[in-house]
Amino acid sequence: MSLLEINGLCKRYPTFFLDGISLKIDGGCVTGLIGRIVGHNGAGKTTLIKSMLNLVHPTSGSVRIFGMELSEHETEIKQRIGYASGGVGYYRRKKLKDIAKVTRTFYRNWDDGLYRTYLSRFSLDENKTSDQLSEGMKVKFNLALALSHRAELLILDEPTSGLDPVSRDELLEIFNDLCAEGSAILFSTHITEDLDKCADNIAYIRSGRLAAFASREGFEDSYRLVALTGDESVAQLAHSLGISRGKKENTMLIRREDESLFAPEQVSVPDLGTVMVHLEKEDVK
Repeated sequence: MSLLEINGLCKRYPTFFLDGISLKIDGGCVTGLIGRIVGHNGAGKTTLIKSMLNLVHPTSGSVRIFGMELSEHETEIKQRIGYASGGVGYYRRKKLKDIAKVTRTFYRNWDDGLYRTYLSRFSLDENKTSDQLSEGMKVKFNLALALSHRAELLILDEPTSGLDPVSRDELLEIFNDLCAEGSAILFSTHITEDLDKCADNIAYIRSGRLAAFASREGFEDSYRLVALTGDESVAQLAHSLGISRGKKENTMLIRREDESLFAPEQVSVPDLGTVMVHLEKEDVK
């Protein structure tokens, strides 16, 4: 059974439309949510997360979590979910221990021992106030709260934002440990290196629409990178098929089905970061 099932989820704003998102997430998997920013509007990652949690009211569509409709069982479902956002703030003069004291009252499965484990792991001093924390430490504290009631589904909006590389790797290790225990994780990020290290699946949001939903390996394998040589015919063919040209104007991203048109030595499999750089540059032809 899918832990999270989204069907035709829409949210309309005056200048942005989240358009009919549908996807399923199973237990034991990490799903990375990535997207393209177009003009002054976001891709829709945060809108999708807030809509699926009813933090903003969707215009239409449905969300089922643990086999239950969110609209009918929201309180029960949220007991079993962990949510964190890299941009969430706290009461500036409140000590961390006071914030945690309030937070634990909302969760019947709050595990104080686990909370203290994360405090130690993240090097957090609960006697500090929130305005004494760096942005990265605020993210860590937010994650400690989200992880301390043994959530079966974690929904995280830019959880590695503001973290140093060592802390990011540590968090990704935690993700892998949780998934090994059967939990599911959906997290949005613009850091493709993080997805390379831990994501099982990729959900690619573009201008409010789900442009792709596939395994990470399948997503990467659906594209090829062509090295442009001095051969003008190769360059013209690549341009006619290509999605976008590389920064140094010597590579072109094409779809996998077109690779047979080029010599094997001209074609390579790109990594996720390279695919996203190309996809975010131009419209797919």
